[in-house]
Amino acid sequence: MAEKWLRMSAADLGRGIGAGEIDPVALTEAYLNAIKGHPLKDRIYARLTEDRAMAEARAAAARARAGLRLGPLDGVPASWKDLFDTAGVLTEAGSALLRGRVPREDAEVLKNATHAGMVCLGKTHMSELAFSGLGYNPVTATPPSVNDPAGVSGGSSSGAAASVAFGLAPLAIGSDTGGSVRIPAAWNDLVGLKTTHGRLSLRGVVPLCESFDTVGPLCRTVEDAALALAALEGGKAADLEGASLEGVRLLILENALEDARDRPMAAFRSAVERIQSAGAITESAHIPEVEEALALSAVLFTTEAYAQWCRRIEAEPELVFGEILERFRAGGSFSGVEYVQGWQKLKALRARWRRRVAGYDAVIMPSSPILPPSIERLASDHEYYVRENLLALRNTRIGNLMGECALTLPTGLPSCGIILQSAPMAEERLLRLGRAAEAALS
Repeated sequence: MAEKWLRMSAADLGRGIGAGEIDPVALTEAYLNAIKGHPLKDRIYARLTEDRAMAEARAAAARARAGLRLGPLDGVPASWKDLFDTAGVLTEAGSALLRGRVPREDAEVLKNATHAGMVCLGKTHMSELAFSGLGYNPVTATPPSVNDPAGVSGGSSSGAAASVAFGLAPLAIGSDTGGSVRIPAAWNDLVGLKTTHGRLSLRGVVPLCESFDTVGPLCRTVEDAALALAALEGGKAADLEGASLEGVRLLILENALEDARDRPMAAFRSAVERIQSAGAITESAHIPEVEEALALSAVLFTTEAYAQWCRRIEAEPELVFGEILERFRAGGSFSGVEYVQGWQKLKALRARWRRRVAGYDAVIMPSSPILPPSIERLASDHEYYVRENLLALRNTRIGNLMGECALTLPTGLPSCGIILQSAPMAEERLLRLGRAAEAALS
């Protein structure tokens, strides 16, 4: 039975607990034992929170017996990216700069999840300070893709994705600044939700670029994503019943198809055909505001990231992985005038973008134009690292720059996802679309 639990969705586990068929204590023990016995455990988990997990599981079991469950995920375990503060437990964000850092209290989203009854299994590895879409981290550890042991799992929520994909958590919580939930979710055949900036609290989350940082789940189903979002904000989950693609209008973003490699492109075309067969109406367009916004990435992302971390970095630059150090330092080349003008331009571009896409229920594109790059080559080839990192994040950054919410779904072809992107704060509508698309794609 325990082996079956390791492949069930978080929602199904919650239903099993509610029906008295699954004991939260036995469930948590099953996951902890699976983690401790897994050959990749040290490349996926930075550390376990075993005592906390068992205490939370025992409390969930008592509530279940008394008929007092706190919600649909009460008693369901989850992993947490190692940039969410955990009281009394190391939180190092994948960086030697933060080695030994122990927060005094939980991040607010972790507090909310705990109040919803979720069980904290432990902290997962990540790209250093969340500043890479690849997940390669020679400072701590590099989790592999579930589909390619020689390839990275995607970043920066690399261990988060691997924990679910390898059956070591039913649900993972990550963060997304330029694609850090959606890239690893796509490369590991998972569902990943990038929430609208400002929807979920960043209090107690180690920052990269607070103007773009978001929190979101990586999981097995759209239903899991909806339940996780509700738990993270202390709200009510989106109603997914009766979701349909009939008459839904979707815009294929032609900009996002450029430079896409053969397998991701084939997967996207196949996914679009299945979505159309389910009743969706698709149109294609190239939107010039996308190129203009992407061109602002350097000044907006790197300037804020370097401003956030420059004092710590320059005090001990030898502790930072060279590729990450170079990315941070690039932010020091821009002036305050350029940064302010960049934001002014982006706000205008966002307004024009929203007018162009206002008639569509969602914009769709390949989650990534590339497949997981080689770990070995990333370690030895600077040009390859830079090129693959920029390509990996090319499509996902569009959602961050335009300030929207986005959902990646597996297409059925390994490590190839499709993104549905929608208006700010429209997560409930997006999740309904995602549920209908999930049914069409499966």
